[in-house]
Amino acid sequence: MTPHLDARLRTWRRDLHRIPETAFEEHATSTYVADALETLGFSVSRGVGGTGVVGSLTRGTSTRSVGLRADMDALPIAEVEGRTHGSTHPGRMHACGHDGHMAMVLGAAATAAADDTLDGTVRVIFQPAEEPGRGAQAMIDDGLLERFPLDALHGLHNLPGIPTGHLHTRAGGIMASEDNFTIVITGRGGHAARPDAVVDPLVIGAEIVLALQTVVARTIDPVTPAVLSCTEFHTDGARNVIPGTVTITGDTRSFDPAAQTILERRIREISLGIAAAHGATASVAYTHEFAPTVNDPERAALAARAAATALGEDRVDGTCLPIMPSEDFGVFARHVPSCFSFIGNGTDDAAGGTPLHSRTYDFNDDVLTAGVAFYTEVLRQELTGPR
Repeated sequence: MTPHLDARLRTWRRDLHRIPETAFEEHATSTYVADALETLGFSVSRGVGGTGVVGSLTRGTSTRSVGLRADMDALPIAEVEGRTHGSTHPGRMHACGHDGHMAMVLGAAATAAADDTLDGTVRVIFQPAEEPGRGAQAMIDDGLLERFPLDALHGLHNLPGIPTGHLHTRAGGIMASEDNFTIVITGRGGHAARPDAVVDPLVIGAEIVLALQTVVARTIDPVTPAVLSCTEFHTDGARNVIPGTVTITGDTRSFDPAAQTILERRIREISLGIAAAHGATASVAYTHEFAPTVNDPERAALAARAAATALGEDRVDGTCLPIMPSEDFGVFARHVPSCFSFIGNGTDDAAGGTPLHSRTYDFNDDVLTAGVAFYTEVLRQELTGPR
């Protein structure tokens, strides 16, 4: 990595950090990355899936095409004050490191543009709206895979808690699905002094919340990861009024479609059954928000090899444990042999260990060169030599 490229990486990252934009509003961000790609010699398509950008660069004669994906959107969070590169958009900030992800892919694009040994097409995909889990599908619906065919796709996400520049990946499920549920219990409200005259949805709701805690423990195979969390409990009552309705919201996480099916079925059965047993009614809305991110075994093995070459074997865990948060990359992975990996952002607050989605979070610029080195080696292994 040349000092010149290292300086460019930091400039790109901090410029992008200053202009955070939330889902499908990434207009300045997409213009910035598109202009940078054109300067590097890429053919650029703008407005893919709304605000998405795709850059393409072909070398040699191979028809093989490999993609690198970066997410672009920020979060509706007010950033801590005092940073020289702080957000210039009040109430929005890059609290998940997407600024760093974009800079690393731009850096990989720069190294690819200067690498005459590559044989095939490099695609760099800048995706909108990762945070709400809608951007990947929007790009696919806009013809991404027909317009820009891909034989493989790779992505990175920084992860506080892993040492700076270390890489973790695995074959199979690496990030969970996210499903959301809303349970509405309708009883008969009344005066707090006359509980005998009501059908109390508050008590019914409490019983449902407790019963739902048995779903994972008693209906999911113990070796199958799954989480069910009730997160909100709302009523239309008051201090001296037993409510007429109660609303419970929450989400579930899993890697296995069979587990998703069981979770949804048991939430419905328990909620409707307990409500009916008390003379109330219940409705359940259940939505699929994020697909699980499942890595292709061959791509995961290649990513681990590339990381060992670029970063050193002692910095690579190719069989890391999966984590329960979700990622929109999983939608791409359903269609293209893909690998998603984590790159360490640091292990303490001073060196990038601040948790994601915190107003004090900042991407660790010392990670940038490691990410570019990894991506560069991935492209070399995907697009040179026999396959």
